[in-house]
Amino acid sequence: MTWSVVNDGTGCRGSYLRSPADRQLRFFLVLLYGGQIISWKNDRREELLFMSSKAVLKPPNSIRGGIPICFPQFGNFGFLEQHGFARNRLWALDSCPSPLPPSRSNSSVDLILKSTEEDLKTWPRSFELRLRIILAPGKLTLIPRVRNTDTRAFSFTFAMRNYLSVSDVSEVRVEGLETLDYFDNLMKRERFTEQADAITFDGEVDRVYLSTPSKIAIIDHEKKRTLVLRKGGLLDAVVWNPWDRKAKALPDFGDDDYKSMLCVDSAAIETPILLKSFEEWKGWQELSTVSSSYCSGQLDPCKVLYG
Repeated sequence: MTWSVVNDGTGCRGSYLRSPADRQLRFFLVLLYGGQIISWKNDRREELLFMSSKAVLKPPNSIRGGIPICFPQFGNFGFLEQHGFARNRLWALDSCPSPLPPSRSNSSVDLILKSTEEDLKTWPRSFELRLRIILAPGKLTLIPRVRNTDTRAFSFTFAMRNYLSVSDVSEVRVEGLETLDYFDNLMKRERFTEQADAITFDGEVDRVYLSTPSKIAIIDHEKKRTLVLRKGGLLDAVVWNPWDRKAKALPDFGDDDYKSMLCVDSAAIETPILLKSFEEWKGWQELSTVSSSYCSGQLDPCKVLYG
């Protein structure tokens, strides 16, 4: 596989990863603007990530869809702009991604974002944010790293916001977060404990689940497909869907888009990550697909979550 950087005319330069030997033309698209994956398809050319019908693919706007990187702040958990500034910056291909060993997979790319003079005005900390993206059959892996290149320690919150494409969110279940505590952002971040056996959706949801397991399953009954999210170094998980009223209030969100999307994010929010000078933090997440669902009778929940 080869990488090529293209300019699509909007200022959001993109990097395409294609395989000439892949007859199914499986590919995904990464934009250097935001270091953001905006498309990931399976072997049947089905799109696995959601993109808003009103998404603006032009700076300085953030892109509503794909997998944006939220750094150095998630949401409004701080004084910076919503979800931080990394998703609104132009990243670069990283030709020297040390200390990670070179990927043995041809289906990978390394990106880097360094602090700029503009960033230092709003967040006076010098950093390097690296992201390795690895594509394998049925799997998409992201490995983010943050290095403190400042002379002082700093802390940050972080998330990989996974906009997932679903058939009908009202028919989707999320397994693996039951009995956990969460902050409800619709209730001024009041802390609750999840009582349901699985999370289902019949209205707006905006929650930060705390101390979550390393594996979460998103079951789409209609598509007979399950997405499995595995993660490390990111203790929290965010679940978000704006539902109809909020969707209509968001300028870059189609009125009915909420029906076909769900965000389940890997995050570090409750306890900010603290880095001393020249220390480095590393996290990871893997999204994978299982061509089945609970309703098909072919998928054992225990095998998905604990197998």
